[in-house]
Amino acid sequence: MTNRFREQLQQLIDTSKIVIDRPKHSAHPRFPEIIYPLDYGYLDGTVAGDGEGIDVWVGSIQGARRLVATVATVDLFKRDAEIKLLVNCTDDEMQIIVDFYKANQMGWHLIKV
Repeated sequence: MTNRFREQLQQLIDTSKIVIDRPKHSAHPRFPEIIYPLDYGYLDGTVAGDGEGIDVWVGSIQGARRLVATVATVDLFKRDAEIKLLVNCTDDEMQIIVDFYKANQMGWHLIKV
C-alpha cells in the first residue's frame, strides 16, 4: 500500500462519521446465521462500489481512529468485490476478521498498513 493511498484512506476516516449498523455479536439482517465478531459499519457520506458507504470494521484499540489495515473481499454469492477498512484493530482482531471471511466462504486479502 502506498503512503499516499493510506493517507487518503485515513483522511476519509478522519472526516467521516463511523456508523455502526452491525454491532459486535449481532446477526446479519438478511442472513441470521452470519454473526459479526466485531463492530461493523460504514463511513457516512462515502460511496463504495456497491453504492453504499465504505465498509469499516472497528476494533478495541482506544484513542484516535487509525487505519491499521484494509481487506479486499470477493463474495461469489453476491457477485461483488469490495474493500473494507480496519480501524483500531489489534492483530488478534485482524485474524478474527480474516476467520469471519473464511467461515463465510469469501475470498479475502488483508493488507496491513
